Amino acid sequence: MEQRRLALALIMAALLAFPAPAARSVERVLAAPPPPTVVGPFSAGTSTPSSSSSASLAAAAREDCAELLGDSLDLLAAAGAARHDDAVAWLSAALTNHDTCADGLAEAGLVLVSDHHISTMNTGLAAARATVRDALAALDHHHASATDGCDCTGNETTVPQHDVCGFPRWMASTDRRLLAADDWEKMKAAADLVVAQDGTGTHATIGDAVDAAPHCSDRRTVIHVKAGTYDEVVRVGSRKTNLVFVGDGAGRTVVTGNRSVADHVTTFQTATFAASGSGFMMVDMTVENRAGPARHQAVALRVSADRAVVHRCAILGYQDTLYAHSQRQFYRDCDVHGTVDFVFGNAAAVFQRCRLRSRRAITQSSQTNVVTAQDRREPCQKTGFVLQDCQFLPEHSSSSSSSSSSSSSSSSLSSSPAIAAPATYLGRPWRLYSRVVVMRSYIGAHVPPRGWMPWNATNYALDTLYYAEYMNRGPGAGLAGRVTWRGHRVIADAAEADRFTVARFIDGASWLPATGVHFDAGLYL
Repeated sequence: MEQRRLALALIMAALLAFPAPAARSVERVLAAPPPPTVVGPFSAGTSTPSSSSSASLAAAAREDCAELLGDSLDLLAAAGAARHDDAVAWLSAALTNHDTCADGLAEAGLVLVSDHHISTMNTGLAAARATVRDALAALDHHHASATDGCDCTGNETTVPQHDVCGFPRWMASTDRRLLAADDWEKMKAAADLVVAQDGTGTHATIGDAVDAAPHCSDRRTVIHVKAGTYDEVVRVGSRKTNLVFVGDGAGRTVVTGNRSVADHVTTFQTATFAASGSGFMMVDMTVENRAGPARHQAVALRVSADRAVVHRCAILGYQDTLYAHSQRQFYRDCDVHGTVDFVFGNAAAVFQRCRLRSRRAITQSSQTNVVTAQDRREPCQKTGFVLQDCQFLPEHSSSSSSSSSSSSSSSSLSSSPAIAAPATYLGRPWRLYSRVVVMRSYIGAHVPPRGWMPWNATNYALDTLYYAEYMNRGPGAGLAGRVTWRGHRVIADAAEADRFTVARFIDGASWLPATGVHFDAGLYL
């Protein structure tokens, strides 16, 4: 219990280290000095952008920080009274929010970056981050000391009495009746809000429907998005909780955008569709960013929501297609298309029966693709990407017969003749403790024998990452030529692989049943 008390004290210290909620304006968040009792490791101050494009990017970065740090305050306030798994998830997310804020400031040239580390940063932000990190480490130590892996209260599966805005009461009777049959057509018929371009719905745009949805609701609000192409940027903020978006099928209900970093915004802001409210679900839709490979980072879908589900969806882009940013996420029967780092972020995310499709960038004569760029920066963060019973394929190849899909999520793509697939690596380490597990998956011949790619020409993160493979198949799954990094391992023990299942890695057995989405809690489907 000493470690638990220490963790709670550190959480309170982290809250005190933040600017007050009333001072959340962008400039005050970034300019607020650190508390006198907390000294950060970085010098204060930021540079001033010199050009209009730099000024635009700097403004975007500050907007990101205001949103991210505000969300972190809510997570910290909830973590103190939460059960262990929730507290770890929320503290991990608060750290990720800090780091994403710093990343945006670095993109704007407002802080200095040296070898993936922020070397000049607002001292107040640095001090708050350090305190959150220490609280997470204390919780991690407390949990590791428990005799059976549970907290000392024995309440490992109880719902917290004080929680984040709209934390879902997953087994409310109305939701249980609605979802028990896994009947999405009935769900659409009973939708609270309907989006339709032909005037037959309650709203003409998805954004208007989101605005009309309740704040901090602990029951689901179902939004039926009828077939059509919606050219809009959608934002589901952290106060818009338990929103369920159900389309008429991937390829039929399409949300499209074209923002990229070339537009002088941060990567965080390029997303066509972004969701931060807990309990977010998306079913039978396509989300795409059509900016194209020449415009670099351009996110289609960004998810920062806890206990999020994406089911039977297509996520289409090139570089940085899917930003699995933070918190606990589950993807089932989805298609993700991209080129460079097309699944990235620092969520605790499990992908089951998904297809990771490597695209050819039309403008490039020679090309190397990378599927994952996982962003774990602290060893005590319970984050990483798990790809279970998935398929790694060139974009225009057919799926392996051993894993079927219930969606036609690639139907929005135009047909094209077969062309040589670009060499595609399973992942590269964006940050020091990057963690990716590929298990029981099909790996195509377009994946080279080495399997994984370093971030750069140095040995950055090769000893500290955790890249693991377990019982994979296919022409690219051979292990003889794999990298020999200290951090890469071939899992031989099912007990080790079991750590990365839905039940254990994202606590999915406690919350996924009520969503109505099929999932497999253990190793075997």
